[in-house]
Amino acid sequence: MSKYIISTDSTADLSEDIFNNRNIAYVKFPYESDGVTYYDDLGKSYPYEKFYADIKEGKMFKTSQPNIDIYMKHFEKLLKEGQDVLHIGFSSGLSGSFNSACLASEELKDKYKNKVYCVDSLAASSGHGLLVYKAQDNLDAGMSLEDNIKWIEENRKKIIHWFFSSDLTSYVRGGRISKAAGFFGTTLQICPVMCVSDEGKLEVLEKTRTKKKAMKEMVEKMFNEVGPDYDDYCFIAHSGCLEDCEATAQLVKEQFPKIKEIKLFYIGSTIGSHAGPGTVALFYVGKKRAL
Repeated sequence: MSKYIISTDSTADLSEDIFNNRNIAYVKFPYESDGVTYYDDLGKSYPYEKFYADIKEGKMFKTSQPNIDIYMKHFEKLLKEGQDVLHIGFSSGLSGSFNSACLASEELKDKYKNKVYCVDSLAASSGHGLLVYKAQDNLDAGMSLEDNIKWIEENRKKIIHWFFSSDLTSYVRGGRISKAAGFFGTTLQICPVMCVSDEGKLEVLEKTRTKKKAMKEMVEKMFNEVGPDYDDYCFIAHSGCLEDCEATAQLVKEQFPKIKEIKLFYIGSTIGSHAGPGTVALFYVGKKRAL
């Protein structure tokens, strides 16, 4: 059995402790504001509390994908340690970064005995992170590289993403929601319930009044799909609204007494630059995505 390590992107929105303790390598995505470039380093250099507070005050951020050189340096460091690399990349439906990773792996294929294998997560934020986390479980249990790749490809569309936002400003700014819809949505306290499709793209599915109803709607969708005996992981992420995240977690606990574990995370700086504050996202292992 070949020795291998799992690699991913900072957009998997896991905590630094998980990346470090589980030996998961990651590429830091760059983002920029007022001519200054930052790197998505899990809130270390630009704390998440300040990041989302600054957005509320009107600070603008724009993101860019890591180029081929960044991926090559990242992969080479791991290859020099004498192991294959299984890179589970950010959804190709939302970013061109996966293509950059693939091109970098191609550039390195004849330089090292060990290889880089890239797999598209078709997932985002901590949904991407949930897929990575379970792939690491597979590695820890002794699953081969080849079987883990097959497992990811067979199960990635079972990672279900539901999320809503109580602040539509950044969604309007990014073109996800029209200005008119954003204005009326804010006025009427509408919190769109969104999902990620089979193609790994963000889709608005429903319009729900008030965030409390949106929380219940997400958990009800989970319950209707997997039932009360769900015993796998549930990841919940938020963009500067911990109370809403914790309230959602409480609803999950009440509905799923056999759940394996609930983990809470911040939505990182890359995705947070587009989502802005006020977003809560629910991720679990289901049967089939809505779209």
